[in-house]
Amino acid sequence: MPFLLKLLVTILLSFPLPVLAGESVPRYAVARQPTPVLNTPTFAAVFGGKDGATLKLDRCGQIRELEFIALPGTVFRIEATLPQGPATIYRVTSSDYPYPSKTGYYIDSRFVTASQEQPPERARRLPLRKTIIAALLAAQGESYVWGGNVSEGVPEMGKFYPPKTGSSPTSGQWTLAGLDCSGLLYEATGGFTPRNTSALVRYGRGISIAGLTASEIVQKVEPLDLIVWDGHVQIVLDRERLIESRLKCNGSGGVIVRPLREALTELVRHRKPLDAYGTAGKGKGFVLRRWFPAKP
Repeated sequence: MPFLLKLLVTILLSFPLPVLAGESVPRYAVARQPTPVLNTPTFAAVFGGKDGATLKLDRCGQIRELEFIALPGTVFRIEATLPQGPATIYRVTSSDYPYPSKTGYYIDSRFVTASQEQPPERARRLPLRKTIIAALLAAQGESYVWGGNVSEGVPEMGKFYPPKTGSSPTSGQWTLAGLDCSGLLYEATGGFTPRNTSALVRYGRGISIAGLTASEIVQKVEPLDLIVWDGHVQIVLDRERLIESRLKCNGSGGVIVRPLREALTELVRHRKPLDAYGTAGKGKGFVLRRWFPAKP
């Protein structure tokens, strides 16, 4: 091959070809495995940073860019495709996470299968009450992870974004192993319940508790009732106990079981029991929601 022709071929192969007019661009994607959804497209800046070994953490040691972890079968609508080095990032929306966003939601294409045709939505089946309670109790002791809803995390984060120095790719934080408060319930129900407390405050039906004492509220609860406000949820196990995942900036947070009466007594010191969220004083209030059994 003549030298100039060989040089031209080498140059052409060194650059990606542009998308040609009429070429198929994927419109949908389906999660093949647990798929982290971030509120930023710069995954490498969060998992590695400038030195390739640093996680982007807030003052409480949390990755605030993580929104949730989509379960296998979750369907995404692709809004934009953003090449980033070895990865392609999709800007997406999903009915599994129907919350407004100023920045948008983003996934790494290596976690999903893209397609032109719209796939069926992820099947949602409500487990038995005893199965949910067993799953909640099995999570006891798990770390608190903002946006986390898969106890074992996502090991592939260590493969796709391996830390260059100083941190193990299998460390819990790097692989997002742990649960936040609503993620605890989301995992236990197999993704049946809403993912965020902003939806849980109106999920199911409200139980009248306005003006009641902690002891009076205890007499009204049933297993799996939610004691919830916009920002946190506690899940009733029975009239003796509740379970929650608490964030504590001193490093002692995580999934714990607490005496129900003790937790409610503490709560009513700071928050007002309401019959419905959205009534006066909701900023310092909480509600009791009964959702089991429920439709998705």
